[in-house]
Amino acid sequence: MSFWKTWFSPPTSTSATKASNGGAIQPIRVTEQGEHIYCTNERDLDLYELEELCDAVGWARRPIHKVKKALAHSFLVVAMWSQRGSYRRLIGFARATSDHTFNATIWDVVIHPDFQNQGLGKALMDRVIRDLRAQDISNVTLFADRGVVEFYRRLGFTPDPEGIKGMFWYPDHFA
Repeated sequence: MSFWKTWFSPPTSTSATKASNGGAIQPIRVTEQGEHIYCTNERDLDLYELEELCDAVGWARRPIHKVKKALAHSFLVVAMWSQRGSYRRLIGFARATSDHTFNATIWDVVIHPDFQNQGLGKALMDRVIRDLRAQDISNVTLFADRGVVEFYRRLGFTPDPEGIKGMFWYPDHFA
């Protein structure tokens, strides 16, 4: 349950990196090699860099123009970066859609394989939840592949609360 307690806690690090918009950003972690890991709410991402990140975890490719539109219509975008010196690399990403009042759904959570199993997925989700809670969103949902259900369960998400089952409509691909 410590994940949930961190939603309202201030960052503990005092080292800061400059965001592309000029504001200071608190790193999630600074490695022994001087690599800073931090999150931003940047929407103006290099879509090809995002595509490379998704490719690295084996996701199916999506048309760039549709990814751009999805980002533009997302309520929240969180990008996770690794920075060493002036070199910055996109290593994580998540976004959420919302009714802007009560509900949000988290989509496209991804951490580069080189950075998995280091607590960064939890840190990314912590940031997403904090940002949603800061907008007074109280009902947060997501869709998870079977392989990551346990990860989200450890973060406090409940599969099929109260027996509610999601339903999906897919276009007929053969028409």
